[in-house]
Amino acid sequence: MPTSDIMSKKRIVVLGATGMLGRDVMRVLASCDNAETVCLGSRDCDITDREAVQSRITELRPDVIINCAAYTAVDAAEDNQEAAEALNHHAPAYIAEAAKKTGSLLIHISTDYVFDGKASSPYTEDMPTAPLGTYGASKRRGEEAVIASGCRYVIIRTQWLYSTAGKNFLLTMKRLFETREQIGVVCDQTGSPTYTADLAAAIKVVAFGFKEGQDGIYNFSNSGCCTWYDFAVSIAALMATRCAIRPIKTSEYPTRATRPAYSVLCKEKISATFGVQVPHWREGLRRCLEALED
Repeated sequence: MPTSDIMSKKRIVVLGATGMLGRDVMRVLASCDNAETVCLGSRDCDITDREAVQSRITELRPDVIINCAAYTAVDAAEDNQEAAEALNHHAPAYIAEAAKKTGSLLIHISTDYVFDGKASSPYTEDMPTAPLGTYGASKRRGEEAVIASGCRYVIIRTQWLYSTAGKNFLLTMKRLFETREQIGVVCDQTGSPTYTADLAAAIKVVAFGFKEGQDGIYNFSNSGCCTWYDFAVSIAALMATRCAIRPIKTSEYPTRATRPAYSVLCKEKISATFGVQVPHWREGLRRCLEALED
């Protein structure tokens, strides 16, 4: 079973700790006196190598493993299916196998792309999955591998992540506003923009609040919903940009991979089970932009 030091701290291993979400998870955990956090980026542990994963997790014997690592280049995944499978399917299987052996709780991050986007009301965790492309399919197989492993697990499906760093919609819009007089943004895809700091806070609550029998899939995103166009307009308003934003259809902006047209997630389960707070996306956006200015 996992070991704890004399101060009864939880030893938490964060995989993908140098990524956009991973950095916020590390920051949130750094403020916890009762957490001993181990940061593992790709240079520290190749999670696509089964033996490497087994060795590191056995050595560390964590109470909790948080897997933020993933192949998230949705379009590139269509032409790099092996790479997507390695990170999104096989790696979670290896991590879950190691978690089972050490008795660790695995918190694994998944995606709204496991759905086909044909719903007209928020997706609950038990609704049928039907991925539209390689990325979503590989993430769904990763979910299935975690569940089949027999380890203690919480899978958190999320969506539309953005932060103060990394490659994301908010920073792309910021750059375009500063360099373009007009841009077009898709107005027929609906979801919930999610600030990684808010997701990291939810992950922390789950990590410290998990009790036996709470294994399962949970949704988390910021509350409320909008289109990418709505999101861009809101960013522009807060930034007071002069760049004009034109709504366009998905058909006017073809991509290699098909996106779900509607992928709003229902958050009632994670709130009821763990007491997780779900801030509105507009509030998250405001705080993120304030953090960018600091």
